Formats: sequence, structure tokens, C-alpha cells
Amino acid sequence: MHPDSPISATLVCWGNAWLTGQAGLDEAADRAERRAGPQLVAADAGDVPLRSFLADLRGEGMTSLRLALPVAGDPLGLTGPPPFNAAAIEAGQAAVAVLPSRCLGLVPVRDRRGSSYAGVRWSVFEASAAVPDVPSLAEAERDLALTMRAATDALLGVEGPAQGHRRATADDEGLAPGYPARAHRVAALAARLAAALRVADDRGLTSGQVAVRGQALRDLDRAVRRARVAAHHAITELV
Repeated sequence: MHPDSPISATLVCWGNAWLTGQAGLDEAADRAERRAGPQLVAADAGDVPLRSFLADLRGEGMTSLRLALPVAGDPLGLTGPPPFNAAAIEAGQAAVAVLPSRCLGLVPVRDRRGSSYAGVRWSVFEASAAVPDVPSLAEAERDLALTMRAATDALLGVEGPAQGHRRATADDEGLAPGYPARAHRVAALAARLAAALRVADDRGLTSGQVAVRGQALRDLDRAVRRARVAAHHAITELV
């Protein structure tokens, strides 16, 4: 999976909406399938549908789902062990199912079979039950605003040749029902900024300008990922 794909975020927000009574299991699974096609989970006995897997986890007492959006050097949302961390970092995303005495890490990969089937297959890993070091929604919103202003100032100081405009389109449907208004606002801003980061272009800049611009964009990317994770965890702060 490419980290720009929102499938882990979709699973987390709609899964949490289901767990808190704001949506049904079928609606949560349908949202994931609408986003990325059929959803299967790799199990010992063979692949099982995502909705069946989630139903089984709830029977075991699953209380919430967490979002991880890690990159090399910044394992945001991860607490180990190494096999899960490595798979999540390679994918750029993961979901963590929180159960009473353990956690399970779910990492998505593209599932293509032939010329017509395209979906997602989730690999399951044992995950640490430790609580990840992620910001609160208020902290993430404040950090995003400050970083956005700093990045804007840095980028305005980088002058390069005129370039053709490429429209930044946010590939995100927003959060599920049950999330606070502030979380919806932060998630929407983070999605717009993530879209802008995808179309950033270094053409025509000097090496010094590229370095300044690159640092500003890396700082903004980190703030965007932290804001997305905090927004998707916000529903669990209410229960």
C-alpha cells in the first residue's frame, strides 16, 4: 500500500464508530470496501472477510482501533515488536486492534488477482500492548497550525521559475459519525495539506533552495501525520 492511501484510516475511524455504537459493522466494512475494494484478512486457516474478522475480535472484547502512520525514523503510532514495526513502516500505515490483554497489528497490502480483482489483504501481527506516544487532538492541532505558518514563511522565501499549476485534491472522505467537531476540522485540514504535499515540485530550484524547501515539507509532513493520528484517536477520548 502507498501511505497516501487512506485505507487504514478508513478502517480505524469507521471501526471505532461501530465499536462506539455510531455505525453498524456492515456499514464499517462497506466503507472500507468502497475505499479500496474487497477486504480480506490473512488467517491461519486461510483468508477471511474483514467483517468476520472484526466480529470475532469484538467477541474477544476489542475496545478500539488505533491508527499508525509511521515513516523511517518516526514510528508514529507504533510500540513494537520489530516484525510489526518493520511491516507497518514499509506500508507507511497500520491499524492496531486493542483487546483486553493484547493488541493485534493489521498491515494492508494491495491484493491483485488477475486483471479484474483488486482489493486489500490485511496481514496480522502481534503488537505491543503499550500505549503509543501520540499527541492529543489539541496538541496536534496547535502543532499543525504552527508548522503550517513556519512552512509557509520558508516556502515564500524560496523563489524559483514559474511552474504549471497542479491541483491538489484531497483523497479523503472525512471521519465517521461520533467524532467531535474539532477532530473533523483537524482531519479535513490535514487531508488538504497532505494533498498539497503530494504535488510539491522541486523543478527549477537551486540545491540550497531545495534543501530549505525539503526541510519545510518534512516538518509539515510530520505535523500532518500527527494530526491525522490524533484526529482518528479522538473518538476514544470521549469514552
